[in-house]
Amino acid sequence: MQVVYEDNQIIVVIKPHFQPSQPDESNDLDLLSEIKQYVKEKYEKPGEAFIGLVHRLDRPTGGLMVFARTSKAAQRLSDEIKDGRMKKTYYAVVEGNVKKNSEKLINYLKKDEKNNVVRLCPPLEAGAKKAELVFNVLEKNDKHTLLSIQILTGRSHQIRVQMANYGNPLVGDMKYNKNAKKGNLALWAGRLEFDHPVTKQHLVFVSSPDEAQSPWNEFKISKYFLR
Repeated sequence: MQVVYEDNQIIVVIKPHFQPSQPDESNDLDLLSEIKQYVKEKYEKPGEAFIGLVHRLDRPTGGLMVFARTSKAAQRLSDEIKDGRMKKTYYAVVEGNVKKNSEKLINYLKKDEKNNVVRLCPPLEAGAKKAELVFNVLEKNDKHTLLSIQILTGRSHQIRVQMANYGNPLVGDMKYNKNAKKGNLALWAGRLEFDHPVTKQHLVFVSSPDEAQSPWNEFKISKYFLR
């Protein structure tokens, strides 16, 4: 865990690949518990520190997350997400040549909780949830395409499932890319914008994936992470 910003209302961190956002059945150290311990020790708080989880990243996904340090901040950040005022931009490397430079994808998804997989389904199927995203092509080479992606709905595995259905699954996606090789999932939450829940200052955070790691090293990554 790397702390990017903190004050008495919020804390912004970079979640490593493969760390759970919150406690799960694996019993691996999750980010929420790690932040609670960090705050408790740093500020010498008695008892358990309050940290509000307002959004999540899939376990294999790395990148920026914001957590609330008060219940008031948690509610206001949740309202920003609900109203679409919090902007989250992801960066992904997908297989093949994405033919359109930009497109909005709309699908209906349903999660199989038992097997932790998500599939496309008809809109009227019980449990179906609408999923929307917009992607933009940043760079291409003979094997892969680098995308920036904004999600308009926050569904589990959304980017991975929608891009796989589109015909360009994510590199390193062991769940939805049948040709994936073991390694980090090429999906990174690289830009986070929201209004501070108390001061109302507009905050923008950027974080690039490891430029030395494949497949990010196939592209000029750093130029996309300037404020």
